[in-house]
Amino acid sequence: MDRLKGQTALITGAARGLGRAIAERFVDEGANVIINDLNLAPAAATAEALGGQAVAANVADSASVAAMFEQVAGMTERLDILVNNAGISGLEGDNDARDRILKNVERAEQAAAGQPVEPSNQTIETTDEDWHKMIGVHMDGTFFCSREALKIMTPQQSGNIINLGSIMGTFGRGGGTAYCAAKAGILGFTRALAHEVVDLNIRVNAIAPGWIHTDMTDPLEPMHPMIRAATPMGRLGDTNDIAWAAVYLASEEAKFMTGQTLSPNGGWYMSQ
Repeated sequence: MDRLKGQTALITGAARGLGRAIAERFVDEGANVIINDLNLAPAAATAEALGGQAVAANVADSASVAAMFEQVAGMTERLDILVNNAGISGLEGDNDARDRILKNVERAEQAAAGQPVEPSNQTIETTDEDWHKMIGVHMDGTFFCSREALKIMTPQQSGNIINLGSIMGTFGRGGGTAYCAAKAGILGFTRALAHEVVDLNIRVNAIAPGWIHTDMTDPLEPMHPMIRAATPMGRLGDTNDIAWAAVYLASEEAKFMTGQTLSPNGGWYMSQ
């Protein structure tokens, strides 16, 4: 308890899922939380439940992010923690997603049985819009929010930035090249920024979650048995597996950690 007592944290994409879990654990540890989401209503509902405040912004839009941070500056005298959590899977609004996922499961089963497998090259089917949206939300959003947060943290000479990467950014996986590229970019950005701001007493780290039960991974439910089978711990993670990693990185317990990536993934990928 009280590992983050009195600190103020802005968490993007925190109305639900991983972001909300991180906010809940931060509050449990004494932090004041500012909940961001694309739309104000869900952000406000979560903030009300947690005794925090809410702001809305499209993190992929630099003007929207700048306006949000103006609001944040009016809400609090300091910003101690930024968690760049906002993200998308690319499956949102895709009516054909389940059919493609089932097809991928079928291919995997055929390969495991030593049968001929129909080739898949989803990169060819990735449109410019698909690519730019994925990079925009993840990479641009992480950059835009970090840039604005640093305008507050630099005069403080203190701060903590935590970026959400993914095992897909460290391991990579066919069928999701845009997502993998975006998450890999976040990890590279984390290391570079950590070098840049370390003299300002600002730490920058990342979390690369494995397969976690959230509404974002629910559409992948047909793949869950294969994922569990490929995970040494034999299960998908839960949101608190990531939230507690964020608490650690934000706390004084991690005071010698910067430029690092923690990867709670049940052993699915063991090399960072």
